[in-house]
Amino acid sequence: MTSETDNSASKGDATTGGQAFFKGGGSAGATPGDMNAPHLHGAEGDETVPTWGGAQASEADRARIAELEAENADVKDRMLRLAADMENLRRRTEREIKDARQFAVANFARDMLSVSDNLDRALQALPEGAREGGDAGFTALVEGVEMTGRSMLSAMERHGVKKLEPLNQRFDPNFHQAMFEVPNPDLPANTVVQVVQEGYAIGERVLRPALVGVSKGGPKAAAPAVGPDTKPGVPDESTKDA
Repeated sequence: MTSETDNSASKGDATTGGQAFFKGGGSAGATPGDMNAPHLHGAEGDETVPTWGGAQASEADRARIAELEAENADVKDRMLRLAADMENLRRRTEREIKDARQFAVANFARDMLSVSDNLDRALQALPEGAREGGDAGFTALVEGVEMTGRSMLSAMERHGVKKLEPLNQRFDPNFHQAMFEVPNPDLPANTVVQVVQEGYAIGERVLRPALVGVSKGGPKAAAPAVGPDTKPGVPDESTKDA
């Protein structure tokens, strides 16, 4: 005769199919990675947390990556623009400093040219034969005035002031000022044939234009071949001593 206990065990085996359940809801022998194992759910009312392998998480990751790439491209573009602006500022500052150093003495040099002109006028005012017929003191005075004029011009050259040499050169309105025309069919037209007042330049800027007389009536003068840093009527350092 079967006891009540044996009947309960038999009913339990028929219901669970031979599987023994433990407290906690898991089935005996089921591993976490078993595809046949039942899924674990949170408490009633809890939101389901998507796993890293889910489609919802993959779409969120791709959207976040696209957003970060857009932010990275925007930051890179702003940094490149900032670097370009800083480089332009550096070059502009260097150019302004160079110009300030080169042209700072322009006004002072222009005033000194008046002194040099007065020294030349003093020498030109001497009557012919006065130097040869004068005494030793007079000759020494004239030589001192000449030395003073040469020293002044040499000092200005050290600061970038150069004397223009337009004689027999093609007339350049940027550095020369025509005072009169001299008919001469033997020379090309617009050739400087006479210098009334010396001109000077500082760097590539004219400090004082040379007052000149130009030829008229000859063939048209061809434009000379000049380098990028060479100006008509401005002495070239490469050929100055030649």
